[in-house]
Amino acid sequence: MMVLYSGTTCPFSQRCRFVLFEKGMDFEIRDIDLYNKPEDISTMNPYGQVPILVERDLILYESNIINEYIDERFPHPQLMPADPVMRARTRLFLFNFERELFKHVQTLEDRTVTDTKVQEQARQVIRDRLAQLAPMLVKNKYMLGEEFSMLDVAIAPLLWRLDHYGIELPKSAAPIQKYGERLFSRPAYIEALTPSEKVMRR
Repeated sequence: MMVLYSGTTCPFSQRCRFVLFEKGMDFEIRDIDLYNKPEDISTMNPYGQVPILVERDLILYESNIINEYIDERFPHPQLMPADPVMRARTRLFLFNFERELFKHVQTLEDRTVTDTKVQEQARQVIRDRLAQLAPMLVKNKYMLGEEFSMLDVAIAPLLWRLDHYGIELPKSAAPIQKYGERLFSRPAYIEALTPSEKVMRR
């Protein structure tokens, strides 16, 4: 059985929980206190971070790598496009999300970053980048059109935490807000939320 070591407030762990629940398979989630991590976390992941997926002798870390493995191992419902060109584009999008959005999410998540200027700059970049994505979602139900995919999984934890991070989107980003509501209404999304995450959103 797959075991996911997951932070109860960690947006990256939430991605993996979301995928596991979407797949509707047998797995175990072990909650990890991010500020008092057990020693074996650093043994399994040299960077000392969660999420970590363990299946028999396989140990994986980094949420996007974990999620692609789960998707290939349990192909229904398929979350990465079957077409190689679309799959490559999706991977590029995921890479851009990490560089342009989640790098700044990490700044807001990091308790050692106390400089309010740095935090406000991170909020501004996230706000602007999400506003740029909004036109894509005027007609599309999901990031890739009508089909729910790994791109939706990747961005959902950020959209859930906007209030928590103190980010108010401009009116022009209304399509993003509506898109977020579609993601949050998925049964797997609701199941994957931890009690700590449930209180992050008003």
